[in-house]
Amino acid sequence: MKSNVRCWMPPAAAPLIAMLWLGACAMAGSEVQAPCPPVVDYTTADQARTADEVDALTEGEKAVRMLCDYALLRDQVRACR
Repeated sequence: MKSNVRCWMPPAAAPLIAMLWLGACAMAGSEVQAPCPPVVDYTTADQARTADEVDALTEGEKAVRMLCDYALLRDQVRACR
């Protein structure tokens, strides 16, 4: 009669896979967030001067697009706090 003991043995990689899989559960909480970068505060005079300079730009200039992206980034950083 043929022995079927070999059929019940897990493959050699199975214990390694199980340890790696269960090891991932033992890590600290996955809700860890990176620290938010600081938002630079500008004086009212700086903001007024910059607004005048931006108003002098035409709508198609790349600087206008970059300033819009920068404003969005600042809003996201504020929300991060």
